[in-house]
Amino acid sequence: MNNGLVIIPTFNEIENIESIIRAIFALPKTFHVVVVDDNSPDGTALKVEQLQQEFPEQLFLEVRKKKSGLGTAYVHGFKWALQKDYAFIFEMDADFSHNPIDLERLHDTCESEGAFMAIGSRYVRGVNVVNWPLSRVLLSYFASVYVKLITGMKIYDATAGFICYRREVLEKINLNKIKFVGYAFQIEMKYRTYCKGFKIVEVPIIFTDRTKGVSKMSNAIIKEAVFGVISLRIRKLFNRL
Repeated sequence: MNNGLVIIPTFNEIENIESIIRAIFALPKTFHVVVVDDNSPDGTALKVEQLQQEFPEQLFLEVRKKKSGLGTAYVHGFKWALQKDYAFIFEMDADFSHNPIDLERLHDTCESEGAFMAIGSRYVRGVNVVNWPLSRVLLSYFASVYVKLITGMKIYDATAGFICYRREVLEKINLNKIKFVGYAFQIEMKYRTYCKGFKIVEVPIIFTDRTKGVSKMSNAIIKEAVFGVISLRIRKLFNRL
C-alpha cells in the first residue's frame, strides 16, 4: 500500500504551485501529490504538467472543467486517492499558509499515535496565526467556538484545512453526501468523522497567511459556514446525516 498522498486544490496558483510541490518533495519522508486544478486561466495546470516530467512517479494532476469550489475539489481528490490505495490522505493549501514540514508531524500523529484524523490546528495552543488582520483572526477563532457550541465537538480549530486522514475515515464517510464547499466543508468533514467515532487529534501549527496570489475567501463562504453548522446538527438529530 502507498503511504501518503497530499491533495492540493488550485485555482490561479501559478505563483505558488512549483515552490510548494518542490518543498513537499524535498522532505525526508516521501509523499505523493495530486493537484486538483479547476481549469486555472493562469496556467497552473500547465506548470504542474511540466513538473510531472521531473517527478513522474510522485506528482499527479486532475483538471476539472470549471471552478466548482474547494469542497468538491477535495472530494474529487479523496475518491482518486481511495482508488489508488493510499494509507494516509492529506488536505493542504497551495499558498504556504500550511508549512510542508508539518506534513510529517500530521502523518506521525496518525501512523504512530493512533489518530484517524490529525488536524493542523491554529488554536489548540493559543492563537498561532501570522499576517492575518485582527478581524479575520477573530472571525476564524469565534467560528470554531460557535461550532463547538452547536455540535459538541471538542475541536479548537473546526475550520482548519490542513488535515491528515487515515483512509478508513474516507472509506466510512459517504463522500457523495458531502454538501458544503468552503469553511462549512471543513466543518462537515470533521463532524462526520466525529459522528463515526474516529479518534481526532489536533496538532499545533503556525499558520502564515499567503504572500503571493489572491485569497478565495468570500461572504458567501462565511454565510455557508454559519448556517451550515446548524443544518449539520439538525440532520444529525433526525438521523439524516
